[in-house]
Amino acid sequence: MAKDKNEARVLIPPVHVGVIMDGNGRWAKKRGMPRKFGHRAGAKTFRRIVRHAKHIGIKYITFYAFSTENWKRSEDEVNALMKLFEKNLDDLDELFEENVRIRFIGDRTKLSYSLRKRMEQSERESLNNTAMTLVIAINYGGRDEITNAVRTIAQDVRDGKLDPADVSEELIQSRLYTEEMPPVDLIIRPSGELRLSNFMIWQAAYAEYYFTDILWPDFSNKDLEKAVEVYCERNRRFGGV
Repeated sequence: MAKDKNEARVLIPPVHVGVIMDGNGRWAKKRGMPRKFGHRAGAKTFRRIVRHAKHIGIKYITFYAFSTENWKRSEDEVNALMKLFEKNLDDLDELFEENVRIRFIGDRTKLSYSLRKRMEQSERESLNNTAMTLVIAINYGGRDEITNAVRTIAQDVRDGKLDPADVSEELIQSRLYTEEMPPVDLIIRPSGELRLSNFMIWQAAYAEYYFTDILWPDFSNKDLEKAVEVYCERNRRFGGV
């Protein structure tokens, strides 16, 4: 039956959205400012988009905050980012009252003790929240994540706890940082770059991608809604017909 053209279309948002927060440095450079000012502006966008994602019904949203490759940046920029992460964790406390669970994925061993403890506190205090799960990928790399998973499986095989024939996609998934989370449905990357940059390469096997030239600090709530609308218009067949 044909629908009335004036009938509002109900959009069902993706369950899990991944966001590559790109373009902070270029945003600052265009304004004649150091890169760290772009990261501060990007942090404000991050907080706003988290709330809007919750408002439109997204259940999981993962932000690529700092990659395993980002240590190659200048010491000044890396230090500024780490200080910004700790400050943002204090700012996110109010999300606990909004029923948002906070999780972190990535290798924590290179992070400072104070940052690790603050991350653990946020995870612990928000553990039972159910409205949305906010995931922050810090010192994260998709290849590093898979390598770590394979290493733990290999150790179990060596110790006689596991038979090689038992290795499956489900087993590998259970050893990833995102073990209990659903796969990524939609990945959004602002700034005009057209690549994943080692972000959730296992979880995004069947994800839809949305690229835009907008720099992350300028990314608006309407831009998020547009990405979701584009996602909803696509036909996801998962290898079928």
